[in-house]
Amino acid sequence: MQNRRDFLQKIALVTGGSLFLPNVLSANISVGEDLSNTFKYVIENGKVFSEGQIKSVFVGITQDNKIKISETALSAPKTIDAKGKVVSPGFIDILADNAGSPETTYRIFEKYKLADGATTVLQMHGGAAYPKSFHQKFDPLPHYVNFGVGVFVMILRLRFGNVAQRMQYTEKGLEEGALGVCHSIEYQPTPYDELLGYAKLAKKYDRPYFLHLRYSAQDTELEGVKEAIKLSQESGARVHIDHLHSTGGTFNMPKALELIQNANNIGGAQITTCVYPYSYWATYLISRRFDPGWQQRFGLTYKDLTIVGTGEKLNESTFNVYRNRAGLLVAVPEGTMDMSKTIDLALQTDFCMIGSDGGIESEPRANNHPRGAGCFATAVRHGLDIGMSIEKVLSKVTTLPAQLMRGKPMDERGDIANGKMADIVIFDPKTINGKASVANPNQFSEGISEVFVNGNLVYQDQKILGSNGKPIRF
Repeated sequence: MQNRRDFLQKIALVTGGSLFLPNVLSANISVGEDLSNTFKYVIENGKVFSEGQIKSVFVGITQDNKIKISETALSAPKTIDAKGKVVSPGFIDILADNAGSPETTYRIFEKYKLADGATTVLQMHGGAAYPKSFHQKFDPLPHYVNFGVGVFVMILRLRFGNVAQRMQYTEKGLEEGALGVCHSIEYQPTPYDELLGYAKLAKKYDRPYFLHLRYSAQDTELEGVKEAIKLSQESGARVHIDHLHSTGGTFNMPKALELIQNANNIGGAQITTCVYPYSYWATYLISRRFDPGWQQRFGLTYKDLTIVGTGEKLNESTFNVYRNRAGLLVAVPEGTMDMSKTIDLALQTDFCMIGSDGGIESEPRANNHPRGAGCFATAVRHGLDIGMSIEKVLSKVTTLPAQLMRGKPMDERGDIANGKMADIVIFDPKTINGKASVANPNQFSEGISEVFVNGNLVYQDQKILGSNGKPIRF
């Protein structure tokens, strides 16, 4: 960052001394106007991802934290030289998870999201049973990132045995501003008619219905995909399938994608999905995934399971001991999911985006999947490495998530365009990558130089500078 030279001197260098400026300046900027009072920051010399394209433009952040773009130089008290870097909308995590003890862990959780370039972090694979209470508690607190929740159906089902009550409180959550309905039917099997009731509520309020599918075994996983499609068709709801590569398309990804594409194109459904860019999954040892027969379902053995954050390998004896310990996360080996046959195929579609399905909840070493700290930098790196264009890669972490979560205030995010909120990430496309690992998930991502949240520079060169996150609710 450097102090700005006088604006007219800057313009003289760009325009050859002409006293007349071209009309490419934004409509609200007068010719010859001293813009140092208009903008807090200017970002120059970067490749800007704006409206689906990479552009060589100047990006100004106004005093009211909005974006102005211009093909002609802008002036501000502070300038960031983004030469050799990409200037992107802030990454949007639709599938974050901080369900454990958010009151005591949320700052750790948000810190690692911010360092991974995520400026908006939405908990749609869980969320809150009572969204109004959640926001009353968390909105007054300082936040590194923008945050929001969906209605956590699993908790409501544990608390209320009556389906009518479950529906009542789900609708109450939507009325109170929840971003959608969230349910995980592999972990909590639920009758179809009840699922359809939640889908109809999502449709009524035009919110997405996030669904962790019913099956993850090879011979049944496609039945879960078909069930999600049927729910969308019969309710009219927008159904989002959580992490398709680990639940629904692990063994049959081409067919799963074909089913979704056909349903969207000619079947009257509205289906989206997400993946996270890792070849292994992790989940709680106490979960139903490890019910008897898990070795045969997944082709794994005890020694294939590793406790995240410690590196301890399990055996039959320790498996049986830890199986009764709530909240213990284990990871399967790298390569368990063939990325070329799963994730890479899904990323080629226009209905698949990135979602972390994770979050870091403790320090110095968390028992959380590394995707909680490195999902987005890893996704950008992986997409570029397999030959995807930077535009397509960035759409998966900005535009598509914003479109899925449409409605104010999300309509202000997900793009670098005039009037949008200044949530911005600047990164080096040559070095961006996640560093988090199973042995040590608590690591900031590489290659991300600056992050702006709501117009404030809050992260720079591996250091957190401040908090400026805002609540996201309808």
